[in-house]
Amino acid sequence: MLKNVAVLLLDEVHPFELGVLCEVFGLDRSDEGLPVTDFAVVSAEGPVLRTHAGFTISTPHGLDRLEEADLVAVPAGSHFMERTYPEEVLDALRRTVERGARVLSVCSGAYVLGAAGLLDGRRCTTHWRHAEELARRFPEARVEPDVLYVDDGAVITSAGTAAGIDAALHLVRQAHGPAVANTIARRMVVPPHRDGGQAQYIKRPLPRTRCDTVGDTLAWMERHLDQEMSVEQLAAQAHMSPRTFARRFQQETGTTPYRWLLRQRVLLAQHLLETSEETMDTIAGRTGFGNAAALRHQFVRSLGTTPNAYRRTFRGPAGITEAA
Repeated sequence: MLKNVAVLLLDEVHPFELGVLCEVFGLDRSDEGLPVTDFAVVSAEGPVLRTHAGFTISTPHGLDRLEEADLVAVPAGSHFMERTYPEEVLDALRRTVERGARVLSVCSGAYVLGAAGLLDGRRCTTHWRHAEELARRFPEARVEPDVLYVDDGAVITSAGTAAGIDAALHLVRQAHGPAVANTIARRMVVPPHRDGGQAQYIKRPLPRTRCDTVGDTLAWMERHLDQEMSVEQLAAQAHMSPRTFARRFQQETGTTPYRWLLRQRVLLAQHLLETSEETMDTIAGRTGFGNAAALRHQFVRSLGTTPNAYRRTFRGPAGITEAA
């Protein structure tokens, strides 16, 4: 269920993160046949709130509006790592989860969920700059600093800034299917599945918590990116017919095996370009592209830049070992 969404604002909220939630959940796209969400912005600290950008936001909705929401989202704000929160806000978040609804944080909004005790015993994430402090402040939380977002059932947490788009589209995909999520992403001019956190810096683009039947196969694919693999081979690995496997894969990842595999190979190539001195041919072999020319072709198609230019960005001219 994702019919009713409320965004919980605290003083000095960050406008970008708020805007992400408004864009994904708050726009009426019924002209394209998409479902309409009952959407509200809720103030936790009075009818007028400051943003960290210097302007104010007013809303008629108070905390009672949270009681009817299927999803309560908490965007980032200034000084969330140090400040305390009104007990009535924390109680409202706890009640949200207790009655079976879900909560979502964007960036430092995770600290609000942590203060409510909702991260205890759960996997979670936040912006990489704040992850260490989140783990220190909430030692019962299982902080994962290198992922875009974490879906741990009732609690979804996302990393910095635009990672909130990925988490929000993930929830739309779960509730309404990949076609709806893809349409929203096209309207926003963003990929339905973004391939990086702060795009190039993350090793794994998508959590697999909802991949109930193909999760083990995904893990196997990640371990064997240098090998050729067909749908028939992957289906056998998953003990399914090729047709059933392809359908389940699309349902659980929102993409095809080929496209998922291509993304993983590009991500591994990015990681090796950032961290190793290996030649382009060696990287091409390790990532399953075969040779430097094929690596360059797919890299340019996926990222709009060459492997050499990418390595130069992260390592400088000294990091370039051969032309690609």
